Amino acid sequence: MQKRTDNFSKFAEKKKGAAIKEAYRQEKRKNKADARAAGEEMRARKKAKARGEAYIDPKKATAAQRESAVDKTKAANQSTRGAGKPVSATKGPGRPTASTGRTGAAKPANGSYKAFKSEKGGKPAKASYAGNPMDADKKEATTRDSLIPLNKYVAHSGVCGRREAAELVKEGKVTVNGDKIFEPGYKVSQADKILVKGKPIFLQRNSVYILLNKPKDYLTTASDPQGRKTVLDLIKGATPERVYPVGRLDRNTTGVLLLTNDGELAQKLTHPSFEVKKIYEVTLDKPVTKKDLDAIVAGITLEDGFVAADAVGYADIKSKHVVGIEIHSGRNRIVRRIFEHLGYDVKALDRVMFANLTKKNVERSKWRFLNDKEVRLLKFMNKSFLRKNKSEANA
Repeated sequence: MQKRTDNFSKFAEKKKGAAIKEAYRQEKRKNKADARAAGEEMRARKKAKARGEAYIDPKKATAAQRESAVDKTKAANQSTRGAGKPVSATKGPGRPTASTGRTGAAKPANGSYKAFKSEKGGKPAKASYAGNPMDADKKEATTRDSLIPLNKYVAHSGVCGRREAAELVKEGKVTVNGDKIFEPGYKVSQADKILVKGKPIFLQRNSVYILLNKPKDYLTTASDPQGRKTVLDLIKGATPERVYPVGRLDRNTTGVLLLTNDGELAQKLTHPSFEVKKIYEVTLDKPVTKKDLDAIVAGITLEDGFVAADAVGYADIKSKHVVGIEIHSGRNRIVRRIFEHLGYDVKALDRVMFANLTKKNVERSKWRFLNDKEVRLLKFMNKSFLRKNKSEANA
């Protein structure tokens, strides 16, 4: 077959957006699998150390080493069965013993009858023996289902969002049972002692969702080393749970801000792949030309790459100083930088919508809890607040 050289063949052979996203998903799955394998190996090493055995990597072990491991396990099981037979304290059938005064079963040395059946001459119940390797396996099997990734645990404890939690782990600021862990996917449970920056954290059971109409001069952060005012100062006393802001608004940017302790939802709302809708009202130092509005929709190239608004227009036809812009990008100061790139000075920036949330009936500096319907729409990522032409862009 003759090879095409026209422009259409170049377009047809070009890797589409869907293929790029699929490659990204496959790479993400591979990274998760590698992290899971590393966690399993670490737990196996600890278990071998507790038993006083040398750890052998199953992948690198020879056939002889694998057979030896199987023989050891069989021997341990047989010794356990032999040890499980209790010694009878009776001198003969039907004769009472000195310790019980009854026929049949003897009284245990510790005075407890819990290990025995209540019936006359009943068989002893199964008991657990210290040092039995089967017990360790059984315990691990029962707790495996309750294990969750470390970064998810940190996020659900209300410290920060899921991605920020992953960064904390990678920076070595999180310890599990005294050991620094650098892998965000490392599996932990509520029984583990977990510290973030030296402070213990615990899973939060009650999910809280707060909508705040942010005023100027407040930082969108949980705390500030310089002692400046933060958005948490505005909701002080609203809940005993530890909440944190979803995404960021600049110090002088006002409007809709969500605060929650639901790390999984925060991860969804801020992840670029979901392209959550955000609408801003921008007040500028001079009227915006129609040419510049068209350029914003067509897209411009900033110092950190290309960006295009989903929609833009005059908020008031009588005053072209005020513009409304809909955008899904979450890059830092993106709206301000778009207009500054075109030669405008942003006098005021107000976020009027985030996902399906607006500041309607919420005065500046005030807040309210989300209702059940709002939470449900957020959790199921309702299409009404995702980028309208997302499906077309992926086609």
